Amino acid sequence: MTYQIDPIGIIRSPYSEKFAVPRQPNLVSAGKGELHLLAPYNDPTSIKGLEQFSHLWLLFLFHHIDPEKWRLTVRPPRLGGNKTMGVFASRSPFRPNHIGLSAVELKDIIIENKQIILKLGSLDLIDGTPIIDIKPYLPYCDSHPNAFAGYAQSTPDEKLTVEFSQKAQLVLDLQKQNYPQLTELITQVISQDPRPAYKQNNNSEQTYGITLYHFNIKWKIANNHAIIEHIYGKDIDGK
Repeated sequence: MTYQIDPIGIIRSPYSEKFAVPRQPNLVSAGKGELHLLAPYNDPTSIKGLEQFSHLWLLFLFHHIDPEKWRLTVRPPRLGGNKTMGVFASRSPFRPNHIGLSAVELKDIIIENKQIILKLGSLDLIDGTPIIDIKPYLPYCDSHPNAFAGYAQSTPDEKLTVEFSQKAQLVLDLQKQNYPQLTELITQVISQDPRPAYKQNNNSEQTYGITLYHFNIKWKIANNHAIIEHIYGKDIDGK
């Protein structure tokens, strides 16, 4: 049997591409976002009572993954990308139905101009991610303090130190009013080392690029130290 699933909302986040997205929510506190509900679900009656909950479960689609690409085994980043596990023992996006689950903080609910916007805390979703359901987080049954999690029991350590060049710092200073958390966001994202796990042991100097909001950020890395060299964007150079 097949089933049709229609999105009930769309995520707005600073992550414009997969490369920059944290592997779990709450790893990048500066990476907040919004959920914009779609018609006919953007009706105040659909969220009546939601303000009573501090956190939500979001079910979403990995929409940047080719629908034909799924695997029975994957290589989790927490295992260094060199050990295989069953796909159902992982949170890999290469799943049979490409459905993801994320627990996020509900910061506020905005209702204006016939649009409902849920203001969210730290999240791990690409801008434009389709949300297929919302469920309130229930601490009494959703939190299990004595649970164990195999190879991912604790929060991962920060892997890289981050430094900004003078040129990059100048851009950050100019953008501070419009993007007050941009420095913190860039630092937190890159300190987690967004590179594929199999590249993280490569100590030779390499240059990378990520996009956060509309900013194109160029950085180089050597010996677990990242230097942000350039920050480009339409507010800076008209691009």
